[in-house]
Amino acid sequence: MGIATIISSDGAEPEISRVLIFLLGSLGDALVALPSLHLIRRKFPKAQRRVLANAVDSSKAVALTSLLDGSNLVDDYYVFPSRLAGRRRLKSMLALAWQIRAWQPEVLVYMHEQRGLGIALRDAAIFRALGISRLVGIPLSSELRRPVRDDSQIFESRPLYLRRTLAPLGDPRLSDKTSWDLSITGMERSRARQAIESLQCCIGVLCMSIGTKIEANDWGDENWKKLLATLAAKLPGWGLIALGAPVERDRTSALLAHWTGRSVNLAGQLTVRESGAVLEACRVFIGHDSGPMHLAAAVGTSCVAIFSARNLPGRWFPFGSNHHVFYKKTECAGCGLFQCVEMQKKCINAITVDEVAAAVLETTRAKMTGT
Repeated sequence: MGIATIISSDGAEPEISRVLIFLLGSLGDALVALPSLHLIRRKFPKAQRRVLANAVDSSKAVALTSLLDGSNLVDDYYVFPSRLAGRRRLKSMLALAWQIRAWQPEVLVYMHEQRGLGIALRDAAIFRALGISRLVGIPLSSELRRPVRDDSQIFESRPLYLRRTLAPLGDPRLSDKTSWDLSITGMERSRARQAIESLQCCIGVLCMSIGTKIEANDWGDENWKKLLATLAAKLPGWGLIALGAPVERDRTSALLAHWTGRSVNLAGQLTVRESGAVLEACRVFIGHDSGPMHLAAAVGTSCVAIFSARNLPGRWFPFGSNHHVFYKKTECAGCGLFQCVEMQKKCINAITVDEVAAAVLETTRAKMTGT
């Protein structure tokens, strides 16, 4: 296809001075890309690295800039115009294209999802037109577009997919803890300690988040109420932290009434990076397919994750082997729906409170005994 890639030794390439990273989405998309972003920094340590991102419109979504600012992984951003249409949007897009071309990036690292050959060809042509000669990661080959799954029909996760597409740059070292490092500062950890100070006397601490920007992924208040009541009875002396967006604070407070132990509602109270520091102090995270779930996995906290079947199994599971993932595969799995009306969320509603509670208790026991 005439698309150049960077194929060299594992050493750094100091001659590259400007790298553009195409990464759309929100918090979860940035978190699963962390090892690849560390790889890019290792490969181009002297380059200025800028991310081409999208604006986040949902009140439940968190912009990836809130995670990456302070991480030392990127230096700046270009952001696609939001809430514009017609000539105004066209004008803004042209202005953005002019800014990128004037910056003269030498390398593009493409970290967007695979969306078919037509879109891959279109994107390659656009970035070529912006003057970028080296394009890495655009899925032009059939091999990069072919879904990969194991013998149990679990699909390749996003970190594994990025490892394949960015292989010309080297190994992202997915099993290395430093590849998931957010460079959380002492000040951010101090703020986190202050926020959870009232739980210091607890035997252990759980974390929950009801957050999800997609309604089809929401397990529902009745399930959460029963789960919290069950766990409170089984784990006397334990504390509970709730994380989430500001818009989720009131709903979270109502649910916490069903937890009889000590609790702290931090929904909307901390930055993303401070929330990461809080999660470092937690034994188990319980939540939906969401940014907070991926944040917990990134800092090494075991997740009990409650999934709908709107995505194919495995694609967005928390990375690592220390997690319990609940996913009920139905005949409509992979539907991609934001709201499920016809099937009444058959997949996620099939996940029972008892099985989630059992997974939480098993994980807490393992954490306490070190097994």
